[in-house]
Amino acid sequence: MADSTQIEWTDSTWNPVTGCSKITAGCDFCYAERFSERFRGVKGHPFESGFDLTLRPARVRQPLQWRQPRRIFVNSMSDLFHKEVPFSFIDSVFDTMEEADWHTYQVLTKRSSLLVRYLKRRYGKESAPSHIWLGVSVEDEKNAVRLTHLKAAQASVKFVSFEPLLGSVGPIDLKGIDWAIVGGESGPRSRPMAEEWALEIRDQCEKDNVAFFFKQWGGIRPKSGGRQLEGREWNEYPQTPLQPVPTAA
Repeated sequence: MADSTQIEWTDSTWNPVTGCSKITAGCDFCYAERFSERFRGVKGHPFESGFDLTLRPARVRQPLQWRQPRRIFVNSMSDLFHKEVPFSFIDSVFDTMEEADWHTYQVLTKRSSLLVRYLKRRYGKESAPSHIWLGVSVEDEKNAVRLTHLKAAQASVKFVSFEPLLGSVGPIDLKGIDWAIVGGESGPRSRPMAEEWALEIRDQCEKDNVAFFFKQWGGIRPKSGGRQLEGREWNEYPQTPLQPVPTAA
């Protein structure tokens, strides 16, 4: 759990699971894999097993230790809905998020069909609480089907991360989506993002009244290209305030 982070759209990260496996082009040059594999074989290091999928039950209750409300990106180093993460373990993560409800949680996945299935299993006909934001990653038009899955998900707050944006996502309907993040790829093998790809998403957000956040252009380092799109920064968030810390009776 990181008390601070350089990810612009969140305050902290929480990783009850680490490691993952690649499923689409957006995973090709994964920053989390690149970081984790540097420490493979280092005795006693948290990433001694590199980017192998690892459940970390000792971290499940960590958000309860933070009393100051904050936005928490869940599993910045993995995907909570990876097929090898048991629903029973996902339950324990959701139990903590529901208990420590003064935080706002940002859960992002590429396994959008599993997200839909899990939410239906956990909440029945209800929706997840509004302080648990559920989102999907979409890197190009081929994977825009995840947006369709998200619309069907029983989530109160829904968001899409178009990062790394590797191509035009084509015509999309963002009605019912609360937030969109756009970002280019970073790292030594980063693939460039065209301005028109970002602008078409920005314009669709304006049309559908969706909060728009432009994270970065990307490059060798995340901040190489800066954060301005058409001469300004875009730092919009959904209109859902952080929860206050409960006071003692």
